[in-house]
Amino acid sequence: MSISSRFAVGIHILSLLEYNKDGVSSSEYLAGSVGTNPAFIRKIMGMLKSSGLIQVRPGVAGAVPARELTDITLLDVFKAVNVVEDQELFSIHENPNPKCPVGRNIQDAIVPLFTVAQTALEKALGHVTIDDVVRDIVEKEKMNIPK
Repeated sequence: MSISSRFAVGIHILSLLEYNKDGVSSSEYLAGSVGTNPAFIRKIMGMLKSSGLIQVRPGVAGAVPARELTDITLLDVFKAVNVVEDQELFSIHENPNPKCPVGRNIQDAIVPLFTVAQTALEKALGHVTIDDVVRDIVEKEKMNIPK
């Protein structure tokens, strides 16, 4: 099991909005880059809009970031696309057998570990901005241009 692709798609959308800032980034255009359908893109864009990360102009195809890219962290995107609720990155089975020593104690043993792991992930995501991602993409693209 992995984290929902909505997270990666949200980052992709925000990065492409910047990369294509002089063009029109319709849901069809974004879907072509992501490799998915426009309806899925519109769903993610709705989540990004609701979280104040993008602005969508009524009657005009496309969207723009609502804030400077240096002010949008990967944690913002992670939360915007509802990857997981607070402190619920890791699911725990709900009905272990209380008659078993492991079943009786497993939740108390692993919940603190899961909390530490989620906190570390969120801290790491909070230190990377969409601007960082776009700059990395631009650098990678420069390296791929034939001379």
